[in-house]
Amino acid sequence: MDVWSDLIVPEFLGTMVLLLGGAGVVANAILPKTKGFNGGWLMINFGWGLAVFTGVYVAFKSGAHLNPAVTIGIWASGAENFAAVDGQAAIPVTAANGFYYVTAQIAGAAIGAALAYLAYKKHFDEQADPAVKLGVFSTGPEIRSYGWNFVTEVIATFVLVFAVLMFGGTPSGLGPLAVALVVVGIGASLGGPTGYAINPARDFGPRIAHALLPIKGKGSSDWAYSWVPIAGPLAGGAIAGLLFQAIS
Repeated sequence: MDVWSDLIVPEFLGTMVLLLGGAGVVANAILPKTKGFNGGWLMINFGWGLAVFTGVYVAFKSGAHLNPAVTIGIWASGAENFAAVDGQAAIPVTAANGFYYVTAQIAGAAIGAALAYLAYKKHFDEQADPAVKLGVFSTGPEIRSYGWNFVTEVIATFVLVFAVLMFGGTPSGLGPLAVALVVVGIGASLGGPTGYAINPARDFGPRIAHALLPIKGKGSSDWAYSWVPIAGPLAGGAIAGLLFQAIS
């Protein structure tokens, strides 16, 4: 196994594509003067689902985790390998490989969000509430209650990771489509309270990008909330892995 070509590059590119598509559909739905302005919650849900679908195929070589919660879920499940796809060399479960997965995912997410910003640069320049501009990059609660927001993220991410483990993580057949539809379903059913981060890299990487990019009138990056979409999904992923191990 070559760590760079089999793990880091696929995870980076897959998560970058995921965030480009996901942040892009949010931008299209909520930024001023876009073609998709006021497209609604279901448009965002389907956009994120299709972004996941695309990212999974881009990152098939690494097993397409695209999400630290998936990585920790596989680890907690007792699996010996993070990925062994279509005859490719296995990627063993080790602390070093886990670090590579998570680092590549966060970096890819940050770059993907930055690319979405470039695509919508003129719309970010329009006058809009700073919270709207932040909403393109990262999640935030409709009712701020850190404990309950955490619970929501734990539950929603548990559903995602448990489903991924049950699907077997296959990058062929219905695998990517099945995961994409689960993401759409989670958004429609459990996404209302927090915006369903269900992925620490998806929230943390773009939040860093938001803090660093010269976005006109951007306001705060809301770091006070940032722990929720990190800790909640990691806990949900770990619980899913442990349950999968218990019933397997």
